[in-house]
Amino acid sequence: MDLHARYPAISDLKARARRRIPKFVWEYLDSATGKEATLQRNRDALDRVLFTPSVLHGEISYDLSTTLCGQTYSAPFGISPVGMSGLIWPDAERKLARAATNAKIPYSISTVATRTPEEVAPRLDGNGWFQMYPPRDEGIRSDMLKRAKDAGFSTLILTVDVPVPSRRERQVRSGLTTPPKLTPRLLAQIAMCPTWAMKTSAMGAMPRMKLIDDYAGKVTGLSSTQHAGYLLRTSPDWDYVTWLRDAWDGTFFVKGVLNAEDAPRLEAMGVDAIWLSNHAGRQFDASPAPIEALPAMREATKVPLIMDSGVEGGLDILRAIALGADFVMLGRAWHYALGALDTDGPPHMVDILRKDMEANMGQLGVTRPAELRGKAFVSPV
Repeated sequence: MDLHARYPAISDLKARARRRIPKFVWEYLDSATGKEATLQRNRDALDRVLFTPSVLHGEISYDLSTTLCGQTYSAPFGISPVGMSGLIWPDAERKLARAATNAKIPYSISTVATRTPEEVAPRLDGNGWFQMYPPRDEGIRSDMLKRAKDAGFSTLILTVDVPVPSRRERQVRSGLTTPPKLTPRLLAQIAMCPTWAMKTSAMGAMPRMKLIDDYAGKVTGLSSTQHAGYLLRTSPDWDYVTWLRDAWDGTFFVKGVLNAEDAPRLEAMGVDAIWLSNHAGRQFDASPAPIEALPAMREATKVPLIMDSGVEGGLDILRAIALGADFVMLGRAWHYALGALDTDGPPHMVDILRKDMEANMGQLGVTRPAELRGKAFVSPV
Protein backbone atom coordinates (compact mmCIF):
# COMPACT_ATOMS: atom_id res chain seq x y z
CA MET A 1 0.00 0.00 0.00
CA ASP A 2 1.31 3.44 -0.95
CA LEU A 3 0.79 5.37 2.28
CA HIS A 4 1.36 8.70 0.56
CA ALA A 5 -1.48 7.95 -1.84
CA ARG A 6 -3.93 7.30 1.00
CA TYR A 7 -2.53 9.50 3.77
CA PRO A 8 -0.56 12.35 2.22
CA ALA A 9 -1.02 14.74 5.16
CA ILE A 10 -1.28 14.69 8.95
CA SER A 11 -4.94 15.61 8.57
CA ASP A 12 -5.51 12.26 6.82
CA LEU A 13 -3.86 10.41 9.70
CA LYS A 14 -6.01 12.37 12.14
CA ALA A 15 -9.23 11.45 10.34
CA ARG A 16 -8.43 7.73 10.41
CA ALA A 17 -7.18 7.80 13.99
CA ARG A 18 -10.41 9.40 15.15
CA ARG A 19 -12.34 6.38 13.87
CA ARG A 20 -10.00 3.91 15.59
CA ILE A 21 -9.60 5.51 19.03
CA PRO A 22 -12.50 5.40 21.55
CA LYS A 23 -14.25 8.74 21.91
CA PHE A 24 -13.31 9.30 25.56
CA VAL A 25 -9.65 8.77 24.68
CA TRP A 26 -9.93 10.95 21.60
CA GLU A 27 -11.36 13.78 23.67
CA TYR A 28 -8.37 13.53 25.99
CA LEU A 29 -5.95 13.72 23.06
CA ASP A 30 -7.64 16.29 20.90
CA SER A 31 -9.21 18.72 23.38
CA ALA A 32 -7.99 21.99 24.83
CA THR A 33 -9.35 24.07 27.70
CA GLY A 34 -12.11 26.67 27.96
CA LYS A 35 -13.67 27.59 24.63
CA GLU A 36 -10.55 26.27 22.91
CA ALA A 37 -9.76 29.73 21.56
CA THR A 38 -6.04 29.19 22.08
CA LEU A 39 -6.18 26.02 20.00
CA GLN A 40 -7.53 28.08 17.09
CA ARG A 41 -5.19 30.99 17.84
CA ASN A 42 -2.20 28.69 17.39
CA ARG A 43 -3.40 27.76 13.91
CA ASP A 44 -4.35 31.28 12.88
CA ALA A 45 -1.03 32.73 14.03
CA LEU A 46 0.95 30.16 12.07
CA ASP A 47 -1.11 30.85 8.95
CA ARG A 48 -0.22 34.55 9.17
CA VAL A 49 3.49 33.78 8.75
CA LEU A 50 4.22 34.15 5.02
CA PHE A 51 7.19 33.98 2.65
CA THR A 52 7.89 35.53 -0.72
CA PRO A 53 8.64 32.67 -3.15
CA SER A 54 11.99 32.51 -4.88
CA VAL A 55 12.35 32.00 -8.64
CA LEU A 56 15.19 31.16 -11.01
CA HIS A 57 17.32 29.59 -8.32
CA GLY A 58 18.00 26.34 -10.19
CA GLU A 59 17.94 22.83 -8.74
CA ILE A 60 18.39 22.43 -5.00
CA SER A 61 19.83 19.67 -2.81
CA TYR A 62 18.25 19.59 0.63
CA ASP A 63 19.94 19.09 3.98
CA LEU A 64 17.56 18.93 6.95
CA SER A 65 20.14 17.81 9.51
CA THR A 66 20.22 20.04 12.58
CA THR A 67 22.49 20.36 15.60
CA LEU A 68 20.89 21.26 18.92
CA CYS A 69 22.96 21.58 22.10
CA GLY A 70 25.78 19.54 20.63
CA GLN A 71 23.56 16.71 19.34
CA THR A 72 22.96 16.27 15.60
CA TYR A 73 19.53 15.14 14.43
CA SER A 74 18.37 14.17 10.96
CA ALA A 75 15.77 16.95 10.91
CA PRO A 76 14.80 19.95 13.05
CA PHE A 77 11.76 18.28 14.63
CA GLY A 78 11.00 15.71 17.30
CA ILE A 79 8.38 14.12 19.54
CA SER A 80 6.98 16.18 22.41
CA PRO A 81 6.10 14.62 25.78
CA VAL A 82 2.42 13.61 25.97
CA GLY A 83 0.87 12.40 29.20
CA MET A 84 -0.88 9.02 29.24
CA SER A 85 0.48 8.35 25.77
CA GLY A 86 -0.12 4.62 26.15
CA LEU A 87 -3.82 5.19 26.77
CA ILE A 88 -4.12 6.99 23.45
CA TRP A 89 -2.58 4.05 21.61
CA PRO A 90 -1.37 0.83 23.24
CA ASP A 91 2.35 0.87 24.10
CA ALA A 92 2.69 4.27 22.43
CA GLU A 93 5.74 5.32 24.42
CA ARG A 94 7.92 2.41 23.33
CA LYS A 95 6.66 2.50 19.75
CA LEU A 96 7.39 6.21 19.44
CA ALA A 97 10.77 5.78 21.10
CA ARG A 98 11.79 3.16 18.55
CA ALA A 99 10.49 5.28 15.67
CA ALA A 100 12.43 8.30 16.92
CA THR A 101 15.64 6.29 17.19
CA ASN A 102 15.23 4.90 13.68
CA ALA A 103 14.58 8.40 12.32
CA LYS A 104 17.41 9.99 14.35
CA ILE A 105 15.10 12.54 15.98
CA PRO A 106 14.52 13.13 19.73
CA TYR A 107 11.79 11.45 21.76
CA SER A 108 10.51 13.01 25.01
CA ILE A 109 8.87 10.90 27.71
CA SER A 110 6.42 12.53 30.11
CA THR A 111 6.47 12.20 33.89
CA VAL A 112 2.88 10.99 33.52
CA ALA A 113 3.60 8.43 30.80
CA THR A 114 2.24 4.91 31.05
CA ARG A 115 5.78 3.51 30.85
CA THR A 116 8.69 4.23 33.15
CA PRO A 117 11.96 5.71 31.90
CA GLU A 118 13.60 2.32 32.45
CA GLU A 119 11.07 0.62 30.15
CA VAL A 120 11.46 3.13 27.34
CA ALA A 121 15.19 3.91 27.41
CA PRO A 122 16.40 0.64 25.82
CA ARG A 123 14.67 1.68 22.59
CA LEU A 124 16.24 5.14 22.53
CA ASP A 125 19.96 4.45 22.15
CA GLY A 126 20.77 7.51 24.28
CA ASN A 127 18.40 9.67 22.23
CA GLY A 128 15.84 10.40 24.96
CA TRP A 129 14.64 13.53 26.73
CA PHE A 130 12.94 13.24 30.14
CA GLN A 131 10.16 15.73 30.89
CA MET A 132 9.54 16.55 34.54
CA TYR A 133 6.45 17.92 36.20
CA PRO A 134 8.14 19.35 39.28
CA PRO A 135 7.81 17.14 42.37
CA ARG A 136 7.39 19.04 45.62
CA ASP A 137 9.36 16.53 47.68
CA GLU A 138 13.12 16.84 47.25
CA GLY A 139 13.66 13.12 47.81
CA ILE A 140 11.21 12.19 45.03
CA ARG A 141 12.75 14.84 42.81
CA SER A 142 16.25 13.48 43.33
CA ASP A 143 15.17 9.90 42.76
CA MET A 144 13.39 10.77 39.49
CA LEU A 145 16.50 12.50 38.22
CA LYS A 146 18.69 9.55 39.16
CA ARG A 147 16.35 7.09 37.48
CA ALA A 148 16.23 9.15 34.28
CA LYS A 149 19.99 9.58 34.20
CA ASP A 150 20.71 5.93 35.01
CA ALA A 151 18.26 4.83 32.31
CA GLY A 152 20.22 6.85 29.75
CA PHE A 153 18.19 10.01 29.23
CA SER A 154 20.51 12.82 28.17
CA THR A 155 18.21 15.83 28.50
CA LEU A 156 15.94 17.08 31.27
CA ILE A 157 12.87 19.19 30.46
CA LEU A 158 11.23 21.16 33.26
CA THR A 159 7.64 22.06 32.37
CA VAL A 160 6.66 25.35 34.01
CA ASP A 161 3.32 26.24 32.41
CA VAL A 162 1.15 24.04 34.64
CA PRO A 163 1.17 25.93 37.96
CA VAL A 164 -2.39 24.70 38.60
CA PRO A 165 -4.56 22.08 36.89
CA SER A 166 -6.63 23.22 33.91
CA ARG A 167 -10.27 22.30 33.63
CA ARG A 168 -10.38 20.79 30.12
CA GLU A 169 -14.16 20.82 30.00
CA ARG A 170 -14.40 18.72 26.85
CA GLN A 171 -12.45 15.96 28.56
CA VAL A 172 -14.78 16.10 31.56
CA ARG A 173 -17.83 15.77 29.32
CA SER A 174 -16.31 12.68 27.70
CA GLY A 175 -16.54 10.72 30.94
CA LEU A 176 -12.81 10.07 31.20
CA THR A 177 -11.46 9.85 34.74
CA THR A 178 -7.90 9.41 35.94
CA PRO A 179 -7.23 6.55 36.22
CA PRO A 180 -9.90 5.47 33.70
CA LYS A 181 -12.97 3.76 35.15
CA LEU A 182 -14.68 1.53 32.63
CA THR A 183 -18.31 2.55 32.86
CA PRO A 184 -20.94 1.08 30.49
CA ARG A 185 -20.70 4.29 28.48
CA LEU A 186 -16.96 3.94 27.99
CA LEU A 187 -17.17 0.21 27.31
CA ALA A 188 -19.64 0.91 24.49
CA GLN A 189 -17.13 3.31 22.95
CA ILE A 190 -14.34 0.75 23.28
CA ALA A 191 -16.48 -1.87 21.54
CA MET A 192 -16.63 0.38 18.48
CA CYS A 193 -12.81 0.38 18.22
CA PRO A 194 -11.81 -3.30 18.11
CA THR A 195 -8.16 -2.79 17.16
CA TRP A 196 -7.57 -0.41 20.07
CA ALA A 197 -9.50 -2.77 22.37
CA MET A 198 -7.55 -5.89 21.38
CA LYS A 199 -4.17 -4.20 21.60
CA THR A 200 -5.01 -2.65 24.95
CA SER A 201 -6.26 -5.98 26.26
CA ALA A 202 -3.04 -7.61 25.13
CA MET A 203 -1.15 -5.23 27.42
CA GLY A 204 -2.84 -6.97 30.38
CA ALA A 205 -4.49 -3.98 32.05
CA MET A 206 -5.69 -0.45 31.45
CA PRO A 207 -2.71 1.90 31.22
CA ARG A 208 -1.59 3.71 34.37
CA MET A 209 1.03 6.34 35.14
CA LYS A 210 3.70 3.91 36.28
CA LEU A 211 6.32 6.43 37.35
CA ILE A 212 3.80 8.36 39.42
CA ASP A 213 2.45 5.14 40.91
CA ASP A 214 5.94 4.37 42.21
CA TYR A 215 5.74 7.44 44.47
CA ALA A 216 2.08 8.17 45.01
CA GLY A 217 0.92 5.50 47.42
CA LYS A 218 -2.73 6.05 48.22
CA VAL A 219 -4.02 9.55 47.63
CA THR A 220 -7.56 10.88 47.84
CA GLY A 221 -9.46 14.05 47.17
CA LEU A 222 -8.74 14.36 43.45
CA SER A 223 -11.24 15.48 40.82
CA SER A 224 -12.10 13.22 37.89
CA THR A 225 -9.56 14.87 35.59
CA GLN A 226 -6.74 14.98 38.13
CA HIS A 227 -4.32 12.24 39.15
CA ALA A 228 -1.89 11.50 41.94
CA GLY A 229 0.78 13.54 40.20
CA TYR A 230 -1.09 16.71 41.10
CA LEU A 231 -0.58 15.99 44.78
CA LEU A 232 3.08 15.16 44.27
CA ARG A 233 4.07 18.19 42.26
CA THR A 234 4.40 21.87 43.01
CA SER A 235 4.31 25.17 41.14
CA PRO A 236 8.02 25.84 40.58
CA ASP A 237 9.79 29.14 41.15
CA TRP A 238 13.20 30.52 40.16
CA ASP A 239 14.89 28.76 43.06
CA TYR A 240 13.47 25.48 41.80
CA VAL A 241 15.14 26.05 38.43
CA THR A 242 18.43 26.75 40.17
CA TRP A 243 18.12 23.54 42.20
CA LEU A 244 17.48 21.46 39.09
CA ARG A 245 20.29 23.08 37.13
CA ASP A 246 22.69 22.21 39.94
CA ALA A 247 21.32 18.68 40.38
CA TRP A 248 21.26 17.67 36.69
CA ASP A 249 24.60 17.33 34.94
CA GLY A 250 23.14 16.97 31.45
CA THR A 251 21.36 19.21 28.99
CA PHE A 252 18.57 21.21 30.62
CA PHE A 253 15.52 22.78 28.93
CA VAL A 254 12.72 24.86 30.44
CA LYS A 255 9.38 24.35 28.66
CA GLY A 256 6.34 26.61 28.64
CA VAL A 257 7.99 30.06 28.44
CA LEU A 258 6.28 32.79 26.40
CA ASN A 259 7.45 36.04 28.02
CA ALA A 260 10.70 37.31 26.50
CA GLU A 261 11.48 39.10 29.76
CA ASP A 262 12.15 35.70 31.34
CA ALA A 263 14.74 34.71 28.75
CA PRO A 264 17.82 36.64 29.98
CA ARG A 265 17.39 35.31 33.51
CA LEU A 266 17.01 31.74 32.31
CA GLU A 267 20.07 32.14 30.12
CA ALA A 268 22.09 33.48 33.05
CA MET A 269 21.01 30.48 35.14
CA GLY A 270 22.56 28.09 32.64
CA VAL A 271 19.45 26.78 30.88
CA ASP A 272 20.57 25.16 27.62
CA ALA A 273 17.40 25.90 25.64
CA ILE A 274 14.10 27.72 26.14
CA TRP A 275 11.00 25.92 24.92
CA LEU A 276 8.14 28.15 23.80
CA SER A 277 4.80 26.42 24.32
CA ASN A 278 1.24 27.10 25.42
CA HIS A 279 0.67 23.40 26.06
CA ALA A 280 -1.22 23.20 22.76
CA GLY A 281 -4.06 25.20 24.27
CA ARG A 282 -4.65 22.74 27.08
CA GLN A 283 -3.81 24.97 30.05
CA PHE A 284 -4.84 28.62 29.55
CA ASP A 285 -7.35 29.85 26.98
CA ALA A 286 -6.04 33.42 26.83
CA SER A 287 -2.48 32.56 25.90
CA PRO A 288 -0.68 33.97 22.88
CA ALA A 289 0.51 31.51 20.27
CA PRO A 290 4.19 30.56 20.66
CA ILE A 291 4.85 31.57 17.04
CA GLU A 292 3.75 35.10 18.02
CA ALA A 293 6.21 35.17 20.92
CA LEU A 294 9.17 33.86 18.91
CA PRO A 295 10.62 37.09 17.44
CA ALA A 296 10.81 38.87 20.80
CA MET A 297 12.25 35.77 22.46
CA ARG A 298 14.89 35.49 19.75
CA GLU A 299 15.87 39.11 20.33
CA ALA A 300 16.09 38.55 24.08
CA THR A 301 18.46 35.57 24.21
CA LYS A 302 21.22 33.72 22.40
CA VAL A 303 20.33 30.26 23.77
CA PRO A 304 18.60 27.82 21.40
CA LEU A 305 14.83 28.11 21.14
CA ILE A 306 12.43 25.18 20.77
CA MET A 307 8.78 25.66 19.84
CA ASP A 308 5.62 23.57 19.86
CA SER A 309 1.81 24.08 19.84
CA GLY A 310 -0.32 24.07 16.71
CA VAL A 311 2.31 22.64 14.33
CA GLU A 312 0.60 20.62 11.61
CA GLY A 313 3.19 20.09 8.91
CA GLY A 314 6.57 20.84 7.41
CA LEU A 315 5.62 24.35 6.35
CA ASP A 316 4.78 25.21 9.98
CA ILE A 317 8.24 23.97 10.99
CA LEU A 318 9.82 26.29 8.43
CA ARG A 319 7.69 29.17 9.68
CA ALA A 320 8.94 28.66 13.23
CA ILE A 321 12.57 28.43 12.14
CA ALA A 322 12.23 31.56 10.03
CA LEU A 323 11.00 33.53 13.05
CA GLY A 324 13.75 32.34 15.37
CA ALA A 325 13.24 28.75 16.48
CA ASP A 326 16.12 26.29 16.33
CA PHE A 327 13.96 23.20 16.75
CA VAL A 328 10.25 22.33 16.56
CA MET A 329 8.35 19.65 18.46
CA LEU A 330 5.00 17.97 17.77
CA GLY A 331 2.89 15.94 20.19
CA ARG A 332 -0.67 15.17 19.11
CA ALA A 333 0.31 14.48 15.51
CA TRP A 334 2.49 11.49 16.39
CA HIS A 335 -0.50 9.94 18.16
CA TYR A 336 -2.69 10.55 15.13
CA ALA A 337 -0.08 8.59 13.20
CA LEU A 338 -0.10 5.72 15.70
CA GLY A 339 -3.89 5.66 15.87
CA ALA A 340 -4.14 5.56 12.09
CA LEU A 341 -1.41 3.07 11.22
CA ASP A 342 0.06 1.68 14.45
CA THR A 343 3.82 1.20 14.08
CA ASP A 344 3.73 2.18 10.39
CA GLY A 345 2.37 5.59 11.38
CA PRO A 346 5.34 7.41 12.94
CA PRO A 347 7.81 6.55 10.13
CA HIS A 348 5.21 7.68 7.62
CA MET A 349 4.76 10.94 9.51
CA VAL A 350 8.51 11.55 9.49
CA ASP A 351 8.34 11.14 5.73
CA ILE A 352 5.35 13.50 5.47
CA LEU A 353 7.18 16.19 7.42
CA ARG A 354 10.41 15.81 5.47
CA LYS A 355 8.69 15.86 2.09
CA ASP A 356 6.60 18.87 3.08
CA MET A 357 9.66 20.76 4.27
CA GLU A 358 11.58 19.99 1.09
CA ALA A 359 8.69 20.92 -1.21
CA ASN A 360 8.37 24.30 0.47
CA MET A 361 12.13 24.85 0.66
CA GLY A 362 12.16 24.32 -3.11
CA GLN A 363 9.68 27.17 -3.46
CA LEU A 364 11.91 29.36 -1.33
CA GLY A 365 15.25 28.49 -2.87
CA VAL A 366 17.03 27.26 0.26
CA THR A 367 19.15 24.20 0.96
CA ARG A 368 18.89 24.26 4.76
CA PRO A 369 15.97 25.40 6.95
CA ALA A 370 18.19 27.84 8.89
CA GLU A 371 18.68 29.85 5.70
CA LEU A 372 15.11 31.06 6.13
CA ARG A 373 15.93 32.99 9.32
CA GLY A 374 14.58 36.49 8.87
CA LYS A 375 12.95 35.77 5.50
CA ALA A 376 9.35 35.41 6.70
CA PHE A 377 6.89 38.20 7.36
CA VAL A 378 3.72 38.27 9.43
CA SER A 379 0.52 39.27 7.68
CA PRO A 380 -1.77 41.47 9.81
CA VAL A 381 -4.82 39.40 8.84
